[in-house]
Order: sequence, then structure tokens, then C-alpha cells
Amino acid sequence: MRKFWLLFTQATTIVLAILFVIHTLKPELLPTAARSGVVTLYESAGDQSSKLPATGFSEAAKKVMPAVVNVFTTTEVKTPTHPFMDDPRFRFFFGDQPDDGAPQESSSLGSGVIVSQDGYILTNHHVVESADQIEVALADGRHAKAHVIGSDPETDLAVIKIELPGKLPAITFGHSEQAHVGDIVLAVGNPFGVGQTVTMGIISALKRNHLGLNTFENFIQTDAAINPGNSGGALADVNGNLIGINSAIYSPSGGSLGIGFAIPVSTAKKIMEQIIQNGSVTRGWIGVAVQELTPELAESFKLGSTQGVLISDVMRGGPADKAGIKPGDILTTVENKQLTDSNSMLEAIAALPPGKVAVLKLLRNQTEIAVQVKIGKRPKPQPQE
Repeated sequence: MRKFWLLFTQATTIVLAILFVIHTLKPELLPTAARSGVVTLYESAGDQSSKLPATGFSEAAKKVMPAVVNVFTTTEVKTPTHPFMDDPRFRFFFGDQPDDGAPQESSSLGSGVIVSQDGYILTNHHVVESADQIEVALADGRHAKAHVIGSDPETDLAVIKIELPGKLPAITFGHSEQAHVGDIVLAVGNPFGVGQTVTMGIISALKRNHLGLNTFENFIQTDAAINPGNSGGALADVNGNLIGINSAIYSPSGGSLGIGFAIPVSTAKKIMEQIIQNGSVTRGWIGVAVQELTPELAESFKLGSTQGVLISDVMRGGPADKAGIKPGDILTTVENKQLTDSNSMLEAIAALPPGKVAVLKLLRNQTEIAVQVKIGKRPKPQPQE
């Protein structure tokens, strides 16, 4: 009996050791990983943004370039029919127009970043918006059709997927929250469709918002040359780790003026995980319109500071209306998070899961009150014409 027990314990120990090794080195071989829809991502160890390479940036570029792809989209556009085509006299003089009203194709280009070896690609929403066909060209020359997993117009992010044999070159995620103004960065993409291009610059500013580009804004600003076609490409640190997704430029002429904006990878990763798991992004909502609390407004309300936001409108029947919030209230905290402006309020509410009962603190007639609000689900934004 003792010999049998020793054999059993030894066998159990060996099996557990094998499972531990597989879970550590090859988790995709375990059936649970496949069932849960887990996507394996690569992440750098820590803050390496300030460690400059001894010779140039070629090693960082070599690390990033294989994971950056060119994205080509085709959209079918219907041309309008001439309003007089049904008039026989008009047709007598001008004849039939065979192409009048016939659908035509409109093409556009952008970039994307491979985030997993099984083909998930992170790009911009505006790159793939309304696309009927999406084709992806890899740095090694291979091409593949892609389909949209999901997108989020409010952060201008989207996830697409391609199917190709073998493991694809996935990017390594960096830590955008550890980036500093003055850090050197590389922008990789497909500007003007000329092919994959690497440009260099520095981080010019962090946490740029109130630009009117997206609903939720927290941009990294850079002077690395970003041009049309770079959208969806990679902004990487000097070690080749992804710290942002290039999204927009400030340019009246359409060319690079040294003011480009990238979505931090900390934001992109959260959005990407929700899209891969659920196909969309879910955010909290209470149904109010707000405006910044300027010094003039603060003085008119006899407040000592401009902390918080002014409730300018309340949607009838919405969560805030049901909780008793009124226009003219000053919203100061959401779940004990101090609000500084409308952007912080929007992010604090959006981060709450629908159905949660949250505590909001208000100032009404210079008196602080606390209300409980059952968070609703943020409506999807209406597509713009």
C-alpha cells in the first residue's frame, strides 16, 4: 500500500510540473485558453523609454516594422442619378447615360499594428469605417483579406483580423503611462501609400484633450512626421515597444507640420480587449449635458474654486433625472473621484459598468448633497454623414 501511494504522489507531481511548464511557456496549447477567447499579447518588462541605444535606432525599427501593416479599403459609392433622366426630351438631347446612378468604388489607405500572432490587428476606426472590402499587406510582402471584429468611434479605434498560416510578427506593448515629454519616439506607417516608412521625433506633450477629434481624448502629441496613410500605425519608443496608435495630425495643408496625435497604448489595450471579447465597447452613462466651470461661473454661483462641472441639461427619464439631479447643479465627485473638468467627468462616468448604483456628490445652492444614480448604458454615437 505504501509503495502504491509513493507511485501515485510521484505521478501527480510529474503531471503538475508538466502542466505548469505548458501554462508558462505554451498557454495556447491548453484547451481552456482556446475556450475563453484569450489573446496572447507581449508586454515589455518596465520603463525603458529613457535608455537610449548606443548606435542609432535601427534595432528598434527592425523590431517594430514587421508588426506594422498597410491597410487598403474599398467602399462602394453610388453616384446620384440625374434628376431629369426620366424626362424623354432630356434623354432625346443628351442620350442615355449608362453610368448614371451606377455604383463606383472609392479606395483609401491606412496602417495597422499586429497585436497577436493569430492575426488580430489594431487600427483606427476611421480607416475601416464603412469599408466593403479590407486588404492587409504585411511587411514581408504577404497579402490577406481582413474582416472587422469591432470598432469604437468615440476613441477612433478598431480591431480587424486576418487569417494566415504560421505565427505572425506581433508587436510588444510598452507602457505609455511611463512616457515623458522629450522622450524619443518612432512613427511607423504607410504615408501617402508610398510604402512602409519610419520617422523619428520626440513626445511634445501628454494628455492632450479638448481637441474636438474624438469623444474621449487623451492624446500623446509628437513631432515625428505623421502624414495621411499613417493613421493606425505604430508610435514606438527607442526599444521598439508600442506606446501609441497614430491617429491624427494638425495640418491645414494636409501634410505634416510637426503636430501629430497618437492614442496611448494604455487606452488602446483596454478598448481592444473589450472589442475582442464582446465585439463592442460598453460604457456608463447618466444622461446629462455639462459645461466647464469657468472662474466667472464659479463667482456667479459663489463658489471658492472651479473644481467640478456645471450640469446644463438633464435628459428626461434618464438615470440622472430619476436620481433627482437638476440643471444648475455642480457635479464635484463621482464615486469619490474629484472632477476637474468635463473630460474627467466623462471618463469617470464611462468607466462605471451599467447597472451599478454610484454615489455622486453635488453642490446645490452652496450645499453639498450626495445622490445615488443607477448607471445606464451609453448610447452608440450616430454615424455622421
